[in-house]
Amino acid sequence: SLQFGYNTGVINAPEKVLRDFFNSTWIKRYSHPISSDVGTIIWSFAVAIFSVGGMVGSFSVGAMVNRFGRRKSMMLVNVLALASAALMGLAKVCSSFEMVIVGRLVIGLFCGFCTGLTPMYLGEVAPTAVRGAFGTLHQLGVVVGILIAQIFGLESLLGSETLWPLLLALTALPAVLQCLLLPFCTESPRYLLITLNQEEEARKVLVRLRGCEDVSADIQEMKEESMKLAMEKKVTIPELFRSHAYRQPIIIAMILQLSQQLSGINAVFYYSTGIFANAGIPEPIYATIGAGAVNTVFTVVSLFLVERAGRRTLHLLGLGGMAVCGLIMAVSLQLQDSTPPMKYVAIVAVFGFVAMFEMGPGPIPWFIVAELFSQGPRPAAMAVSGCSNWTANFIVGLTFPKLEELCGSYVFIIFVILLIFFFIFTYFRVPETKGRTFEEIACGFSRPENTVSSLPPENEGKITTTTVQYVYYLDYKV
Repeated sequence: SLQFGYNTGVINAPEKVLRDFFNSTWIKRYSHPISSDVGTIIWSFAVAIFSVGGMVGSFSVGAMVNRFGRRKSMMLVNVLALASAALMGLAKVCSSFEMVIVGRLVIGLFCGFCTGLTPMYLGEVAPTAVRGAFGTLHQLGVVVGILIAQIFGLESLLGSETLWPLLLALTALPAVLQCLLLPFCTESPRYLLITLNQEEEARKVLVRLRGCEDVSADIQEMKEESMKLAMEKKVTIPELFRSHAYRQPIIIAMILQLSQQLSGINAVFYYSTGIFANAGIPEPIYATIGAGAVNTVFTVVSLFLVERAGRRTLHLLGLGGMAVCGLIMAVSLQLQDSTPPMKYVAIVAVFGFVAMFEMGPGPIPWFIVAELFSQGPRPAAMAVSGCSNWTANFIVGLTFPKLEELCGSYVFIIFVILLIFFFIFTYFRVPETKGRTFEEIACGFSRPENTVSSLPPENEGKITTTTVQYVYYLDYKV
């Protein structure tokens, strides 16, 4: 997860030195400097191609995990990170800005795989009672990666004209570390039992993960899920949208991912340095790093709250808080010239916006998607939802500079409107998944509403083999 965050943030700080490198390379080849328009196009392409790689990688997650499993897939994709680090690290020596662009594409492909593989693996190895907290660790890795990239990107450290290749190539270090440590991790017990039918191996893994010998409850839950899966045909991506049982959760999954990227968080980070500079802060880059630190702290807060408050509640809190802070930002930025204290109100709103993002829209969409689906459709669902996240990321990156040019600070009103829409959707459509097994959540979508009251009262809220068979009978009758 740290890799995703690091490679998202690493390109921002050394923008000037990288664009100078692009220009000097162009002069060596063609004996004249690169034109302003062409330079902007090449730079935008170098930044945006990261998201294109992410789209492709996230969309390919389902095929990869079904063939190689969760742990082995995470090990294999590190080859992409190492290849990317080599390309970007050697770009200056080879006088090739194309190597930076290709390297960004490859690392985007790697990060696309990561955003699907990591939440899926964490969700499947974690106990039900703390699954949300484990899922939040994915976002914690992302924000720590962004913070590290912001710090190392300082000109006094690795963001200089001579050291930027090392800054970009540093992504190889966590890849090597992961290759060394992953063999000590277990494979997902759900994958072993449900996909490979290796019950004894799954039992051993669960004993190691849970720290106790009695894992019969986990085994029984997975067997019941496996029994349901055996009665279904293999779920493909088109089937997610055609089947009544999957259509509602996949739409929820996609809109939750869109709520993360279309919330305006990237716009706020883009704007933050200017906001801090206008407020008279001597080194605004350090204030931006401070915002990154707030990002990290509130992800930790979310880690402790998610199993108490619940996913849906925190997501609503985050969306509502971001809408209020976004509105305050838009107003204060418009009034800052006539009312100087408004500059400081804008700073407080930036920190509030970032804090609210990490309470809900930051971590929750990644792991709740894995909770909405049972073992069979989960890989395909993770692929579709991840792809929608990366696509929204790409659209925001491509359109935000022009929107900012046209709307100025009123651009935040657009995000406020979107946040209100996502709040309403979450309130009416997103179920609470706290403390519920994967099978209970999936059954909530798969059976018609009128069958819920038909279940025997003593089994209400429980999933047993008898209950599951009873639901199958009702589904068959319907």
